[in-house]
Amino acid sequence: MGCSPILISLFILSCSALILAGDFRKDIDIVRGSDKAKILENGQAITLSLDKASGSGFESKAQFLFGKVSMELKLVPGNSAGTVTSYYLASKGTMWDEIDFEFLGNLSGDPYTVHTNVITQGKGDREQQFRLWFDPTVDFHTYSILWNPKTIVFYVDGTPIREFKKMNTKNVAYPEKQAMRVHSSLWNGDDWATRGGLVKTDWSKAPFTAYYRNFEVQDCDWSAPGSNVSCGGGGPNSWLNEGIDENSRKRLKWVQSNFIIYNYCNDAKRFRLGLPTECVVMN
Repeated sequence: MGCSPILISLFILSCSALILAGDFRKDIDIVRGSDKAKILENGQAITLSLDKASGSGFESKAQFLFGKVSMELKLVPGNSAGTVTSYYLASKGTMWDEIDFEFLGNLSGDPYTVHTNVITQGKGDREQQFRLWFDPTVDFHTYSILWNPKTIVFYVDGTPIREFKKMNTKNVAYPEKQAMRVHSSLWNGDDWATRGGLVKTDWSKAPFTAYYRNFEVQDCDWSAPGSNVSCGGGGPNSWLNEGIDENSRKRLKWVQSNFIIYNYCNDAKRFRLGLPTECVVMN
């Protein structure tokens, strides 16, 4: 499979044309709550737990500039109000970039909220929130983040739920210069997560546990800052050239029409001086 170079300033990227099936034993570091993170199934699965003392979390050893990351998750069942199960890409530093999936817990019987955000150089305020069309606590479902030089797409079981396009010509900031790692954590967010913080975590239900498996990454391995930059494409159908085709566009519209519960682009009260540029352009 050939590698077509794409020039990107400030970084050197090496081509990775294969899907890298993750082994949690080799590919991640447990960075919080080591006693509450358990690697299972010969490295193919991991559980994170939360109790009143602390939560738990991990991050990938590898960092990359552009990639497609997929993970199967089964979320905390029952009364998970106040808990936040996060799965995201992020760089380091005070001017960091970040692409977020966060799953906000609920009272037993209520639906989960899927919270998404795109942060560039430390500035976010690009939240969209969704309900799901299934119960994410009953079985595993696949959540994917596509991040390439032209677009960011959030997928649930292969269905796009959100797209954030690169619009540099419109002076819309886009994460494209900082390498990121994959992060996941389970933590207590009861000051905001469930109904704006009105519902607190019921610690009598602890420990809370979320399940992860089948971690896959297709990426451009980040090497080092430099002046000559190339990233392998692997052909017109690879993740590096991926976008939303006509059929996927229909599914995206279905999700946005039926399951979105908050869109920053519709929040004129929040942005009293005018909606963000990308909202105006997209509309």
